Amino acid sequence: MDPALARRMLASSTEITKAALSAEDPDAVLPMVVRRAADLAEADLGLIMVSAEDGRLTVEAAYPAEPEASGDPVGAVLSARSAAARVARSGVPVVVDDLIDDPLTAPYVPSALRVYGPFAVAPFGTRERRLGALAVYRRRGAPTFTRVAVDVLTGFAAQAGLALVLAEGSTARERIAVYQERERIARDLHDVIVQRLYAAGMQLEVLDRRLAGRLTEEDSARLTDTVDQLDQTIAEVRATVRTLRSADPETPAHVPDLADSIRSEVQIAGELLGRPPKLEIGGELGDVPVALADHARAALREALSNVVRHSGARTVLVRVRRSAESLRLQVVDDGCGIPRDVSKRGLRHLEERAAAAGGRCTTHSSPRSGTTITWEVPL
Repeated sequence: MDPALARRMLASSTEITKAALSAEDPDAVLPMVVRRAADLAEADLGLIMVSAEDGRLTVEAAYPAEPEASGDPVGAVLSARSAAARVARSGVPVVVDDLIDDPLTAPYVPSALRVYGPFAVAPFGTRERRLGALAVYRRRGAPTFTRVAVDVLTGFAAQAGLALVLAEGSTARERIAVYQERERIARDLHDVIVQRLYAAGMQLEVLDRRLAGRLTEEDSARLTDTVDQLDQTIAEVRATVRTLRSADPETPAHVPDLADSIRSEVQIAGELLGRPPKLEIGGELGDVPVALADHARAALREALSNVVRHSGARTVLVRVRRSAESLRLQVVDDGCGIPRDVSKRGLRHLEERAAAAGGRCTTHSSPRSGTTITWEVPL
């Protein structure tokens, strides 16, 4: 190989490698790859074609971008039986003197490429990760591609393909690291910050109840407003958690375990009540759909909040039952029932969440028997 050509090939390969490894999207480097390939092969047109699962090839980048008199071939789909598709599968380069006359290529030449004659195509990618094919064309009547030109094209296609494969791996690892960090932040927000805000709000409401009649109207309103602000902050933090997890919301590893969440809610309620509620869990909760699990967590938190705020209960029972058809939560207390003059906002939230999931929520409350809240949704 001519030393000057070898230096050009090395310089082009180095440029592609640096660009691919530094790019957020390695595929953005494809136009640079095809431009350098056309230059090295002294071709009138270069195409990068990426393999599909069915064996066909799609043109992803071209140089020149809009070849004169032939239109832009980007987006064109080549048959799985075309020479380029065979090269992509086999890893063996092909060179022909004339696209139209050679039986290997003639049946599969798109109309946009019929102005070209000499043709060479090399596999693009690695043996383990075959991305597609890199092809170069010259105008009809131009000299055919020499063996040296084909060897240069093949070597460059292999090196550029390797650079993109490495870049894809690097980008994937970086994305995984970002997702893991987002999940850590979301978990801390959900398991620590939200729980502490929730506990603080509950304690303020307990204090408000104990000081009933001893606070001025202004102080009572200020306390109520503080609790409302805490509720709003909790809602905003939960929205942030959902956003952080939205990249892959259905992946179990990115979703807090429902059973663990239930135990955590019961523990916090126990700390505020001064005695732990009894908890019964029946059935497997690990595969409850993400959206329903979110509704269930919020419903249990709201139901226990009502117990802490209003019931004065000595005993509390939390039942969670998962069957093949439904998920059922039940919170039973032996308190004084829900006072008539108490806001029913929390109960409305429970009913709205159940309705949104296609289920229902019922409440039975009296000063003698206490309160039973049953929240059930279909699976």
